[in-house]
Amino acid sequence: MPITGVYFIPTSPNATTTLTTLTERLRASFTDEDLIPIGRWLLDHKLMRDTPGLLPASSTQGQRPTKPRYMQLLSLSHYPTHGFIYTSEPTEKPFHPPSAGPPVTATSPATSAASPGQGLDAAQGASAVEMPMVMTTVPPPAYKTLFQHFTYACQPFWCHRLTVTVPNGVVYDVGDFRVRMGDVRQTVPNVRPRGTIVEIEWRGPSVVDSLSGVQDRRAAIGAGTGEDVDSGIDVSFCALEEADVDAEYVATASLIREFWGRLGITGAKEAILVPGVGKEVKEKLGKLRKGEKGGEGKGKDEILAGLGSMSFEDDVDPTAGTDAARQYMEVLRFNR
Repeated sequence: MPITGVYFIPTSPNATTTLTTLTERLRASFTDEDLIPIGRWLLDHKLMRDTPGLLPASSTQGQRPTKPRYMQLLSLSHYPTHGFIYTSEPTEKPFHPPSAGPPVTATSPATSAASPGQGLDAAQGASAVEMPMVMTTVPPPAYKTLFQHFTYACQPFWCHRLTVTVPNGVVYDVGDFRVRMGDVRQTVPNVRPRGTIVEIEWRGPSVVDSLSGVQDRRAAIGAGTGEDVDSGIDVSFCALEEADVDAEYVATASLIREFWGRLGITGAKEAILVPGVGKEVKEKLGKLRKGEKGGEGKGKDEILAGLGSMSFEDDVDPTAGTDAARQYMEVLRFNR
């Protein structure tokens, strides 16, 4: 799973987007040999919110007001084997304010290392503590079925607020980076431009990406041949700690920000070290160190039985792209 960063440049309904400007800046900053167009990409994002009238009223004076809950469904063409669902945790869970002691390593690795004022990395930090989000992936048929279920069967509880799409984005390879750009258009409840979105993917040397590849090969070998998947290729990860993963995210975030800075675009919302980023990578690291074999995909397959005709059996890595999905959904959670 590559390390990515997402930038969103909003626009007013009657203004033009910055996609043309971005393309010109890319071509001015890099030579034709470095800037290689390689294809197109698509995005579909649906935002749902709990119905405000059904939120419990705050009866105790001074009690923290109830915050709205969100459910987001995201489909990315470069991760065709599954869709992403991002939802607020149940409000019944007790609120635990952050303590004054040392930070505890949780779902947001290296967030504390991000510089203040760095777009969404800092802005989303406080709210994420109060209303954490849960990420899951589902096969494409189940993704569509779940959206229909929440739109119709759960209509009294969930309101479909927005649908935005990137219908015809462009993809460039630029040295050690892959850049996806496209205009974001709102299609529900009305049609209007929302801005331009950019995903910058680091494709250079990466322990995080190599770690994902090792587990994918283990899962494929174990499922396909029944052979022992323990091999010398895993030895290099035995000494890897979660702190090393955090450090790589922080270092790569700096490279992505440096790349973005070369384009000279102002007013963008940034999402790189968002809450939860790296969670699945650390889980894979734990499984490799414990010698577990392909448990996650099987568990999800059992849970989602009956929701669609396609299972996770053909999906080598059901968690691929979860970091990028979190970043997209942070910047696409519009208020209206």
